[in-house]
Amino acid sequence: MTIASARTLLTPAAVRARAGEMLALGLENRLTAFAVAMDRLPAAADIVVGTIRQNYPSLAIPFHARWRHFCVAGQDLWAERATAIADPADKARAAFDLAIVSVLLDAGAGMAWRYRDPVQGRESARSEGLALASFRMFEAGAFSARAGQPLRADSARLTLLTAQDIAAGFQVSEENPLVGVEGRAGLLNALGRAVAGLPGARPGGLYDLLAAQATGGPLPAPAILAAVLAHLGPIWPSRIVLAGVPLGDTWRHPLIRGDDPATAGLVPFHKLSQWLSYSLIEPLEAAGIPVTEIDGLTGLPEYRNGGLFVDTGVLALRDPAMAGAPNAVESPLVVEWRALTVALLDAIAPLVRDRLGLNAGAFPLARVLEGGTWAAGRRLAAARRADGGSPIRVVSDGTVF
Repeated sequence: MTIASARTLLTPAAVRARAGEMLALGLENRLTAFAVAMDRLPAAADIVVGTIRQNYPSLAIPFHARWRHFCVAGQDLWAERATAIADPADKARAAFDLAIVSVLLDAGAGMAWRYRDPVQGRESARSEGLALASFRMFEAGAFSARAGQPLRADSARLTLLTAQDIAAGFQVSEENPLVGVEGRAGLLNALGRAVAGLPGARPGGLYDLLAAQATGGPLPAPAILAAVLAHLGPIWPSRIVLAGVPLGDTWRHPLIRGDDPATAGLVPFHKLSQWLSYSLIEPLEAAGIPVTEIDGLTGLPEYRNGGLFVDTGVLALRDPAMAGAPNAVESPLVVEWRALTVALLDAIAPLVRDRLGLNAGAFPLARVLEGGTWAAGRRLAAARRADGGSPIRVVSDGTVF
């Protein structure tokens, strides 16, 4: 095993290739957990297009990114706070601080958890609630080590955060349980250690590194993911390590061969890292750095996008009883589901574009997701299940889903 072989799995191209291999196995009826019905994909595309036209009749769809969750009741909370920062580079660093911390806190909350905003009084759950809770902590200076400078996150403070700090900020109690509190605190502690060597000893130092790469020109989106994985990869819990390289959100499946025997059986996803990469595009562009090759990133293998394909019948469990079982993230069932989701997002995107009369340049995958597959998945979940939750139960530690 060589370091070069291991690092090939730390790319969106590897995510896309292994997902495509999984879909090919599904079309050959060789998967253990799922059957694939591609003839149902056009109907799923119709549902996505209907959702897009309902939510964005002008088709002016922003990218799928954390920033959407900071827009609450007509207020763009970050835009309002960011006016206090005059320098574009400083504003970008603060935005990186916020986005990185908030995305790392974004793993599934569980069906019971709710957050009541102390400012607006609104109650929210899931990603919206997690985003708002993390934003309120950020604006209050919970992640800052500098007195009088709340809008930042610092290595020195992140390394000291406790599960109790997270529980307090997220209003956790016996009556309001949040999945993975310890895991979330552990991620932020690890983030603090990982960014200690970045410019400014903060997550926002990643902006300086990416700006230096751009050198006055555009920055390809896969370069953002490469930087995220290179500098933040060590924060992930120890899972699979090859040739000394931690592979993060990478899992095993016995049928995947790939094109390198050294990495056979491994399926990378990097879901939170890609979600974060999408979320760093806007701060970079606001600071004057254009980002290209948006579709170099992949669709996100989480339960809204994955639920869309289950609820429309594109994917069907061979054993329906497994939907309610405690499926672990490393199980072949969940690995199949996630990989199939990535591949099917690539397959549904051109169908959606055709129906809207748009090309990939005008309507990249980041807009298909936002408009889009994620929203349609949530809409179907709300219609089909009382709790609006996932069609397949997944046991998460707060660092994957």
